[in-house]
Amino acid sequence: MLLWSVFAVMTAVAILSVLWPLSRTANGQAGSDIAVYRDQLDEVDRDRKAGLIGEAEAQAARVEVSRRLIAAADRTEFDHSPSVGSSLWRRRAAAVAAVVVLPLVAAALYLANGSPQLPGQPLEARLRAVHQDTSIAVLISQAEAHLERNPNDARGYEVLAPVYLRVGRFSDAVNARRKLITLSGENAERQSDLGEALVAAANGIVTADAKSAFERALVLEPGELKAKFYIGIAAEQDGDRGKAAAIWSQMIDKAPAGAPWLPMVRDALTRVGAAPPKAAAPAAATGPSVEDVAAAGTMSEKDRDEMVRGMVARLANRLRENGSDVEGWQRLLRAYVVLGERDKAHEAAADAKRALASDPDKLRKIEEMLKSLGLEG
Repeated sequence: MLLWSVFAVMTAVAILSVLWPLSRTANGQAGSDIAVYRDQLDEVDRDRKAGLIGEAEAQAARVEVSRRLIAAADRTEFDHSPSVGSSLWRRRAAAVAAVVVLPLVAAALYLANGSPQLPGQPLEARLRAVHQDTSIAVLISQAEAHLERNPNDARGYEVLAPVYLRVGRFSDAVNARRKLITLSGENAERQSDLGEALVAAANGIVTADAKSAFERALVLEPGELKAKFYIGIAAEQDGDRGKAAAIWSQMIDKAPAGAPWLPMVRDALTRVGAAPPKAAAPAAATGPSVEDVAAAGTMSEKDRDEMVRGMVARLANRLRENGSDVEGWQRLLRAYVVLGERDKAHEAAADAKRALASDPDKLRKIEEMLKSLGLEG
């Protein structure tokens, strides 16, 4: 509020400094000049009578002062003419409008569209906010500008491509992946990344181009996991669930412990009607083989459902005997949710908590699984 008051005072002073000269009458100065020139004529006469100047000098002085007196009188008459008065009034009105009306209009617009209620911000805070609020769009623009200047910078395309993918600019991601392969050559990872971008651009469909990229990646490196996963997706979309299940089951069988992609592959396997292989279980309870899973893809919906429920029941029985298998409990909970048997899922959650009560780390994993499945509480 203090700042507003200071601004108001400064504005008032500026307006008065402009209006004050306009308030003075123009003929005041002319009238003053006439009085001075008449006094000068009287002074010339006095000096002549006193013998201080000669007649020639006196006559010359009278002529000069008289000339100035006539000019001042003409100015006075001109200022009192109607046309000059009207012109002067218009100039004053324009000046008043400029220094009074315009600030008032500006203030009204600011109050209507501005934000006078916002608190002030120190310069340091504003500069810090600029750096903190730098959006990803600005960073992308900067990277694109760099690539315009350096179109052969493969590293730039390598950095920018996943960013495009994350913000949903799938076509740009595809172009960046292709450009990277052109500049740096192909390998299994780059071909898989290109295929992934093509799938995203096609709204999740593994197109012919995407499938070719994944197949090329597997030629370059048979163990490329991303390519294998998407080849399974392609088989699922083609209606060959058995092939998809075989691919994903093989991935799970060969997966290292704690691989971050395991849950995604297990969910995909469940989606095609096959149960994930049981990891780290006794030989008698290792679950179906790859051939069994592939055969499940050819079953009818009813037979496949019965097979899945049978495997889930066997898993539940095994966990009652060996309740320390936290991954087994996680698979059982996920299977019940997929089957739509949430009551059994809650019962299994209670059993798991009792069985793992002495192991806080395993109990925490169960809690996280319940939260991800919407079973908490």
